[in-house]
Amino acid sequence: MPPAASVVIIGAGFAGTTLIRALERQWPGGLQLTLVSDESYTTFNPMLPEAVGASVFPEQVVVPVREMLRPGGGSRFIMGAVTSVDAAHRTMVCRTLAGEITLHYDHLVLAFGNRARLDLLPGMAEHALPLKTVGDAMHIRNMVLRRLARIELETDADLRRHLGHFIVIGGGFSGVEVAGELVDCLASIRRYYPLVQAGELKVTVLHSTERLLPELSARLGAAALSSLTQRGVTVRLQTRARSMSAHGVTLSTGELMEGHTLICTIGTEANPLARQLGLPMKQGRITTNPDLSVAGHPAMWALGDCAAVPNQHDGSTSPPTAQFAVRQALHLARNLMAHSRGEAGQPFSHRSRGMMASIGRLKGVAEMGGVALTGWPAWLVWRAYYLSQMPSFGRRLRIFLEWSWGMFFPPDITHLRFTRSHEQREDEARRTAEAEQAQPWPVQAAQSTGTDGART
Repeated sequence: MPPAASVVIIGAGFAGTTLIRALERQWPGGLQLTLVSDESYTTFNPMLPEAVGASVFPEQVVVPVREMLRPGGGSRFIMGAVTSVDAAHRTMVCRTLAGEITLHYDHLVLAFGNRARLDLLPGMAEHALPLKTVGDAMHIRNMVLRRLARIELETDADLRRHLGHFIVIGGGFSGVEVAGELVDCLASIRRYYPLVQAGELKVTVLHSTERLLPELSARLGAAALSSLTQRGVTVRLQTRARSMSAHGVTLSTGELMEGHTLICTIGTEANPLARQLGLPMKQGRITTNPDLSVAGHPAMWALGDCAAVPNQHDGSTSPPTAQFAVRQALHLARNLMAHSRGEAGQPFSHRSRGMMASIGRLKGVAEMGGVALTGWPAWLVWRAYYLSQMPSFGRRLRIFLEWSWGMFFPPDITHLRFTRSHEQREDEARRTAEAEQAQPWPVQAAQSTGTDGART
C-alpha cells in the first residue's frame, strides 16, 4: 500500500467492526480507515431470540459503532448507505444525512452481511414475521404481548386457540432458539393474563429434515428436541411449509396448520449492492479467493456472512457464523498488512472451536473442543462467549448484572409502541370521527335540543 492508504469497510457487523479494530491496533501508521454502515450500531444477531423472549433488553443486543472505535485512532465512521461503486476508479458514492458524498479507496472491504428473504414461499412477505434485525425481534415480542391481550377479550374458543398458536418455520439455530425462548416466556408471563388458559397457548416448530440443529451433532440435535418437547413445544420434523396466509401455514401435504403468528427463520438473500456490482456469487454469497480477495476484482475483499470464503483447514466453505466472521476479520487484517509490504496474503484456515445454541431459560446445547454440553452448563458457556465479545468492561459488567437479575425474576412485559405526540392526536381524532359516524340518529337529534327538550 502507499504511505497514506485508504481502506473503506462497508458493514458494521462482527466482521467489519473486528477488522477495523484489528487494523487500528496493528497498523504501524499512515492508514486512513473508514467504516460505512446505514446503522449506527452492531447487532449481536445470535442474541435476537433472547430479545424476543424478553430475557434481555433490546439495548443489550446492540453496541454503538462509535463506542467500538479507538478514540483518536484515526478511524472514521460514516452513517450512510452505499449507492454505487466505481471499481475502475476506486470510488464509491454514499448517501448520508448530509447528502451524497464520494469516497476514494485503495482497498474496499465488503462486510455487509445478508438480508432476510421474504419471497421464499407464497404469502411469506405478507404474513410471516422474519427474525433478522432488532426491529424484527421487538415486533415479534410486541405481537406476542398483543396476542395474549386479545385472547383475554375474545369469547370464541377456536379464535382464542388460533391466536395463541405461535408457529416457527425452521429448526436451525434461530428457529430452535426462538422457540425455546418463546415457550419459556409464555409460561413466565401468563400470570399477568389471568383470563388466558395454559391450554390456549402453543408453540410449534416446523423443520424440513429429520433432526433439529443440523449444524450440530445428532446427539445435540436430539437433546434440543427433548428439551423443547419436555416444555410443551410441538416439533414436526420432515415437514415443509408450502404457503402462508392470515389463517396459518399450508403444509406440503395440503394440511392447514392454523395459527395467527408465523415466525420465519429460513431464507436469506444477498445484499442488493453485491448484485449491483455484478460480483461472482455462490449460493447467494460473494465468491472469494482463499486470501479473502474477491475473485476477478483487484483491491476488493469480502468476509463474513456475505462471503463464501474457502476454509483451507477442511476444504469447505466457511459457515456464516459470528465465530468465523471474527476469525476472517483478524486474518484479513494480517493479509492487508502483508500486502502493504509487497507480500502475498495467506489462505484463510480455521478449525471451529465449537458451536452452541441457547434454547431457553437456563437451557442450551454446545460442542466445545469435541466435548458435548447440554442444559445450563451449555447455556452458561453460550452467555460467557457473547459477553466476552462486548467491547468494553463497563458494558460487560452492566449486561452481566442485568442477566443475573433476569435469572431470578420473570421477563418484562412492557409493550413499547414509541407513539409520537402528533400521532397520538391523529389517532384520537380518527377514533372520535369513527365514533360520531357510528352514533344512531336519535342520539344526534337529542344533542340538538335545548335544555327544556324543545327543538331549537
